[in-house]
Amino acid sequence: MNFTALAFFIGIVLVTLAITYWASRKNVSVSSHYVANTQIKPWQNGLAIAGDYISAATVLGATGAIALSGFGGFYLAIGVPISYALLLLVLAEPMRGLGKYTMADVVTMRFNSTDIRALTAVSSIIITVAYMVAQFLGAGVIIASLLGINYTVSVIIIGVLMTLYVALGGMLATTWIQILQMALLGAGLIILVFLTLARFDFNPLAVFGEAVETYGAGTVAPSPEGLVAGLENVSLSLALAIGLLGLPHILIRFLTVSDARAARNSALVATWTFTLFYILLPIIGYGALVLVGREAIVAASAGGNLTVIQLAELLGGNVLLAYISAAAFIAIMASLAGMSIAASGAFAHDLYTNVFRRGEASEDEQHRAARIAAVAIPAAALLLALGARDLNVAFLAVVSFAIAASTNLPILLLTVFWRRFNVVGAITGMATGLLVSVGLVAVSPSVMGEDAIFPLTNPALVCVPIGFVATYLGTVLGRRRQDDKEQDEARFREIRVRANT
Repeated sequence: MNFTALAFFIGIVLVTLAITYWASRKNVSVSSHYVANTQIKPWQNGLAIAGDYISAATVLGATGAIALSGFGGFYLAIGVPISYALLLLVLAEPMRGLGKYTMADVVTMRFNSTDIRALTAVSSIIITVAYMVAQFLGAGVIIASLLGINYTVSVIIIGVLMTLYVALGGMLATTWIQILQMALLGAGLIILVFLTLARFDFNPLAVFGEAVETYGAGTVAPSPEGLVAGLENVSLSLALAIGLLGLPHILIRFLTVSDARAARNSALVATWTFTLFYILLPIIGYGALVLVGREAIVAASAGGNLTVIQLAELLGGNVLLAYISAAAFIAIMASLAGMSIAASGAFAHDLYTNVFRRGEASEDEQHRAARIAAVAIPAAALLLALGARDLNVAFLAVVSFAIAASTNLPILLLTVFWRRFNVVGAITGMATGLLVSVGLVAVSPSVMGEDAIFPLTNPALVCVPIGFVATYLGTVLGRRRQDDKEQDEARFREIRVRANT
């Protein structure tokens, strides 16, 4: 057991539990649980948005993917800043103007349909659970390797802590834990980059040059690997560039601020934070490749999930190893908490209150249902994570991006921007996107190995166009009565005003 790391872990857990206790005294209503009573400031929300994504998928998965896959892994380090720029320009303000607690609120403002609300909620839960598996995996690997605890026990400990954050502290606790993680993790990665560059006379290009000399030009530049490999890269880039616009736990963060201007400023802060953060990742990934070595990285974790931890130990000894590990751990915990809020809202607000109870559940009932869901849904993700130990966490996260891009994104965009969009198109597009994306993942090499029916590990290149086409065809072929058209037209006019003011 690494007792220095244990001390860091205990210290961070105590601080986060103190934050949770403080927030729990304010978490007394549905609004406080879901959106912190819309009292989060733009700079706070921007850092929390960044904290929602800078977790296992980036700190552990992206650096490992760069170290093991070279240029192919670099795609994981450039897609997210692009995604946040699109989020700022396209959906940040409409989400704040149209939503209340969940993503389904936006769509059902256009179409007052329990079927659409139910489908949107189910989609949100599936996407969130897929993403949570990646975070559980990353945190479990860290704790198991550093503290000498069994992987299964590690994942259970994480699940218990994250459940406490959400069930007791709600969105307010989640937000401040995410801000704390950004401060801790940002400081740690800056130190790590500084120490890495010190080994190369503070010349970033020397890091890449050494990687080329040792492992060949394919580590820092695209190399011809055949049609399937090229399509894989395109599919991965597409998922990263637009998938984030459909992730429920990211979108609901725009509902925690006071108005649309604050939502825009939140996205701007998050975009700059991500841009600066992702500039550092290639230096860390290639630095680890050169200094730690590919064989040592694979020996520690088949998916490369401990790359940044190994580099920290090499450059800063046990203290930096412990600090980076604890910072990565809290990053994962904060991200998990945000996802749990989104999933519990989808169940309690959308399914329980508005579908099962037809809007007649009291606020206390809904609040209680949200807290129960905040326990049950992460428990399901935890069970799935126990069987996914050898998969790269960044890959698992990007799969959820592909599902979100083909399921949620078409519906959100067309709800806000297409006048002819109707309820038939919404149901058709969402159902088709969900079935196709999940189905292709199930028959991909990631699940079936050499017996795979579908050749790409990430299905975005196929399922995203299918999602948009199905939405369009459902709209133009779906029959509507004249009074339905007039009602849809009136709602669209209202949405256009709300989305832009």
